[in-house]
Amino acid sequence: MAPTRRNQSGLTRAERRRFVDAVLKLKRRGEYDDFVRTHIDHYVSDGEDRLRVAHMCPSFFPWHRRFLLEFERALQRTDAGVTIPYWDWTKDRGTRAAPWGADLLGGTGRASDRQVMTGPFARRNGHWTIRAGVTDGDFLTRDLGRAHDPLALPTARDVAEAIADPLYDVPPYDSTSSGGFRNRLEGWTPARGDARYRNHNRVHRWVGGHMLGGASVNDPVFWLHHAFVDLLWDRWQRRHPRSAPYLPAEPPGPGSAQYRRVVARQERMPPWDARPGDLLGHQRLYRYGD
Repeated sequence: MAPTRRNQSGLTRAERRRFVDAVLKLKRRGEYDDFVRTHIDHYVSDGEDRLRVAHMCPSFFPWHRRFLLEFERALQRTDAGVTIPYWDWTKDRGTRAAPWGADLLGGTGRASDRQVMTGPFARRNGHWTIRAGVTDGDFLTRDLGRAHDPLALPTARDVAEAIADPLYDVPPYDSTSSGGFRNRLEGWTPARGDARYRNHNRVHRWVGGHMLGGASVNDPVFWLHHAFVDLLWDRWQRRHPRSAPYLPAEPPGPGSAQYRRVVARQERMPPWDARPGDLLGHQRLYRYGD
């Protein structure tokens, strides 16, 4: 039977400990930092004249699905019973909500430098040193809810509005796409300031610290956040069974601004020999539970 990814709020103390222990083992072996580097390498924006597969593009969902699978398989090589839990940020919304307990992710950063001081991923506890994408320090940083300028997490209504769109994606297949589930859920808008960021993007900004850029994988909450994003993609597919599950079906032609910059359904997504069409369903690989 396929393993089940569960809501982090329903995990037992022992299940939380097993997940944390598996993550820490990957960190000690250097494998965790390889995942950080992979995300940094493939965090390509609209403004860069090269292939985009991870963000601001149609393959946002399948690329991260494969990325989560690779990480989950690495965890299971240390503990076969571990899966990635998901964080439903439409329900667990506060800075003291379940994910931020000392037995799972730890809390926010201190005011002076945003350094996380509690939980298993605080540097002072001796297990978590930032080695990839280092900027101001080698410690994990967060600014949950941005107390100095409060920011709210996306709501269930925000998610419902994205899922209601029957089209997977629309031209020009980037951060400026005005419709399509992909960009509505990824969360780019033409607005300014905080209003520019919705859903997936807004969660990254709500957590703050390392979650603000390409090195966001340095914060283990990345995996819980993206597991929920992956679940929402599944909900969209169930809502729109007659819609094309991935667009574009064919590569944009030489006259398109997206020529060789986005991948079609049967084109390879670096760094793997995987295609979006290979990842449209997950039920044989894993399932989602309450």
